[in-house]
Amino acid sequence: MITPLAALEKLVRCESPTEDLQACISVINLANEIATQVLGSPATIVQVEGRPVFWWGAENPDVVLLAHLDTVWPHGSFTPLWSVEGDVARGPGIYDMKAGFIQGLYAMQNIEGSVALIATTDEETGSATSKEFIKNLARNSKAVLVLEAAIDGKVKTGRKGTSMYNISVHGRASHAGLEPEKGVNATVEIARLVLQLAALENIEHGTTVVPTLMRSGNTSNTVPDLAVLDVDARSFLQDDLTRVDNAIRAFATQHPEARIEISGGLNRPPLELSSTKELYERAAKVAATLGMTLGHAAVGGASDGNFAAAAGAKVLDGLGAVGHGAHAHTEWASVSAIHERTEFLHAFILDLLND
Repeated sequence: MITPLAALEKLVRCESPTEDLQACISVINLANEIATQVLGSPATIVQVEGRPVFWWGAENPDVVLLAHLDTVWPHGSFTPLWSVEGDVARGPGIYDMKAGFIQGLYAMQNIEGSVALIATTDEETGSATSKEFIKNLARNSKAVLVLEAAIDGKVKTGRKGTSMYNISVHGRASHAGLEPEKGVNATVEIARLVLQLAALENIEHGTTVVPTLMRSGNTSNTVPDLAVLDVDARSFLQDDLTRVDNAIRAFATQHPEARIEISGGLNRPPLELSSTKELYERAAKVAATLGMTLGHAAVGGASDGNFAAAAGAKVLDGLGAVGHGAHAHTEWASVSAIHERTEFLHAFILDLLND
């Protein structure tokens, strides 16, 4: 039988950036081949809104192991594609989150009962096609175990919710030297909005409102007639995300002839402790029987666990790889932790099924 590390290498070498549908189809097919070797039977490959989803296990599972196999890495952008030095394995998406999928796959060995391992392919760009699929899955489950990477070895009992916006300001072009007064400067107008966005943050609640990518103008001697701004807003509190959303939608330009357009909005709701506390306490007891201290943390990044919690499910996140460097060229996963976390996950699944 293929070893977990060899299976992980195959999966990592199969690059799968979210935007490349054919690459995502390939990685799901490869995952299916590996699953057939490890578990003795193939998965079902489900089509959800035109994208492939890996499904191995019960048709209506009480326990869902939730993963994704897409990555943020464009083809050829992470080099070398695979390397192992001591306990450190590196490769695109190894920490976020292909090692987690492999741990979930091997944890399913010799388990019978109402459990399924499910992996989507559009998580890194907001789960636009799989969001409702995940919510429906979660509504009928007793527990959703998210195989995203651990944080400093700890599972995740809290995640910020996210909102994404695109703000466009339309002005009027004119010659910047000859008659700037005849133009309506979209850059100046959007700069005022940037200051308003910064004022929406709330440090006490961990609420961030970050202007990210901004583009304006066409030439260096023309008053810009268009400026476009992307905004990333996050919070541990749904009420704060709603406050920020209302404020952004009320934005107006100062110049009476400028026009503003706002698209986007709330993406993922927060994953709050009320959804994770019960499963964490149970998981910690299971871990203790194996000589492990689990630990937990709240983090700023969102995952599909946010959607599962919003649907009313009990959720525990961060049950995947131990390592560091998500979305960074320093991304790595611990080789030794793969066995330890697989053993723990296997025991935790059995504990949940014994209810």
